Amino acid sequence: MKKINVLISTFFGYGYLTKMPGTVTSFVTSVFIYIAYEYLEYTDLKFSVIFFILLFFYSFYAVKDAESEFKDKDPRQIVIDEVLGQSMPLILLLYLKQNNELNLQIEIYYILSFVFFRIFDIFKPFPVSYFDKNFKNYFGIIMDDIMAGLYSMLLIYIISFKF
Repeated sequence: MKKINVLISTFFGYGYLTKMPGTVTSFVTSVFIYIAYEYLEYTDLKFSVIFFILLFFYSFYAVKDAESEFKDKDPRQIVIDEVLGQSMPLILLLYLKQNNELNLQIEIYYILSFVFFRIFDIFKPFPVSYFDKNFKNYFGIIMDDIMAGLYSMLLIYIISFKF
């Protein structure tokens, strides 16, 4: 089971990239979701939310189990948190698109959600920094990216009404 948890925690090996594994994983997540929603027209919002929730809770277990495989308290190889955080504004995009609340070309929103998430994940404004600094374990690894995802969602939501 540990091998499966390491595989999931590293997002099938993307975490082992030597250069920017978090950024690459966020980008790959954005591309996968873009293809699923926009090209394959997979638009089941209920399933997307349920899958996200299940992955969120499973990630705590997987990351806790996989942590011992790495030396650092917050191993850069663990990138499932980036998948979760990046998915949040993209699921919001699906909702906003289904409710005709987007005023810009959809690709612009995908790019913005990627950029916003990476900015919040890298610079860690409060409360992102709170989880990063105060929980040096699986909980902090995941929750700082969830907070960055929430900030990204908020900006995407605001932009959807401003333009």
